[in-house]
Amino acid sequence: MLNRWWTYQKERFPIAANGLLIGVFSFSAVSYSALLREGVPSWDSSGVAFAIAFLFFLQLRIADEFKDYEEDCRFRPYRPVPRGLVSLRELGSLGALTALIQGVLALYLGGLTLGLFLIGVWLYLGLMSQEFFIRDWLKAHPIIYLISHMMIMPLIYGLATACDWQVTTGVMPSGLGWFLAVSFFNGVVIEIGRKIRSPKDEEAGVDTYSYLWGRKWAVFVWLAVCTIMAVLSAIAANLVGFGLPLAIVTGLMLGISGTLAHWFLRSPVSGSGKRFEYLSALWTLLVYLGLGIIPLLISP
Repeated sequence: MLNRWWTYQKERFPIAANGLLIGVFSFSAVSYSALLREGVPSWDSSGVAFAIAFLFFLQLRIADEFKDYEEDCRFRPYRPVPRGLVSLRELGSLGALTALIQGVLALYLGGLTLGLFLIGVWLYLGLMSQEFFIRDWLKAHPIIYLISHMMIMPLIYGLATACDWQVTTGVMPSGLGWFLAVSFFNGVVIEIGRKIRSPKDEEAGVDTYSYLWGRKWAVFVWLAVCTIMAVLSAIAANLVGFGLPLAIVTGLMLGISGTLAHWFLRSPVSGSGKRFEYLSALWTLLVYLGLGIIPLLISP
């Protein structure tokens, strides 16, 4: 049984890779909140923020397995659920267990108030899993679909920051909105970046952005969102005294991203679209290191 779950996580939710990214952003979230209130996050806050966030991203994966089951059976029978590696019932049980753990952690750290915040994010996740009950309409409007699903990101990140400010001052620090705005656009960067493919890698029934919008437009939108995120990151970092260094880093990243985009459009060889996914992950690491973790480490 353990072998089945180990194979599942390797294919659909790599624990090491996801854990690293989620660890960086969750610790950045509590660190940024603490810096705004001129404090230091506790180990309890950091640990709970990471655990709750990690389990939320696992729940997002589980929700996708339910949502995409029919399409996966038709177009992607090689995936774990259609081929019988794990069942939807097993995934549902796992999802319920993760929610129970989240609830216990939220009540332990922040009592009923943090628990209510958690319920709010659960409700939005539940609506997402049902495609807001307008699945066909959303599918016909991919930009609105993207925005509606990426709104979960600032909710998760906001809950992570609440693991600091809600249990200390009880008041959301001024300026936190910039961090949450970054989280939204970071989610968009990752989402578009992982769905840009070369023509040879497109699959029937898989709505990648390179298929829906065309390669040029998909790459252009990805670069535009990277630029917006870079600007917002610099503004957010400036509030904790790290604006210029992060602006330099994101400026370099824009140069690298533009070069990659040029190469891809000129020569979209098989597998080259995967570079956008890797670069999106690098954007995430660098931005969140610069927003909370490094400023906290160098603060007097």
